[in-house]
Amino acid sequence: MNATPALKRRSFLKLGIGSAIVLALAGGTMALMKPGLVDGKLSQPARLVMTRVAQAMLAGTLPADPAAQRQALDAVLQRTDAFFVGLPTHVLAELDQLLGLLASAPGRRFLVGLSTSWEEATAAETTAALKGMLESGTELRIQACQGLHDLVMVPYFSGKESWTVLGYPGPTAV
Repeated sequence: MNATPALKRRSFLKLGIGSAIVLALAGGTMALMKPGLVDGKLSQPARLVMTRVAQAMLAGTLPADPAAQRQALDAVLQRTDAFFVGLPTHVLAELDQLLGLLASAPGRRFLVGLSTSWEEATAAETTAALKGMLESGTELRIQACQGLHDLVMVPYFSGKESWTVLGYPGPTAV
C-alpha cells in the first residue's frame, strides 16, 4: 500500500497550499459537526473511522476471535490517543480536521471513496477504498491514506502484543 508519487518542489508547494485550503474549509466545517479530536483524543466518530481503517490495514495480523480482535483494536486506539499527547498543537488541529472530514458522509464518500457507512463497512470494503485512494493519482488522497497508515501502524507495532506477530522477542534486558 505504498505508492509514493515523485513530487517536485513546486508541485509539493501547490499540494501543501491546496491541501491546507481544502482541509481548512471542508475539515473545519465538518469538525464543527463531528470533531475528529476531543481534548486531544479521538472522538467517537474518529474512533470508528480508525477502527475500520485498522481492521483493513492490519488484516492477517489481528486475532481471528472477535473478542480478542476488539481488545487488540481498543489497545491500538488507546496507544493512538497516547501518541497524540506528544504532537504539536498545529498537527493536532490538522488531524482534527482530517479525522472530522473522514467521519462525515461526504468525506468518507469523496476522499476515501467508501459508499458504505463506517458502521457497516467491512474490512474488505475498507481495504478496497484505501487501495483506491493510493491508486487515485490525486496527491491529497494518497497523502491522506499514507497518514492513516502511519496513524495505525505506529501505535499497533509499538504494543508488545503485536511483537509476537513479527517474531520479535522484545528488547534484550540490560
